Amino acid sequence: MGIIKSTFSLMTGTVLGVYIAQNYNVPNIKKLADTGLLFMKHIEENYRKPKKRDDDDV
Repeated sequence: MGIIKSTFSLMTGTVLGVYIAQNYNVPNIKKLADTGLLFMKHIEENYRKPKKRDDDDV
């Protein structure tokens, strides 16, 4: 009985997801995530503390 219940839940979620994606203006999550990562990299590069210079290694 467990495999039928889990398969039914999977199929219902898939059908519902396809219906919503086709009929509503759903944002592209991959594009949003890539934009967010690019923004975070930009922030990190601009606000990172400078590395300490070790004069002993020279």
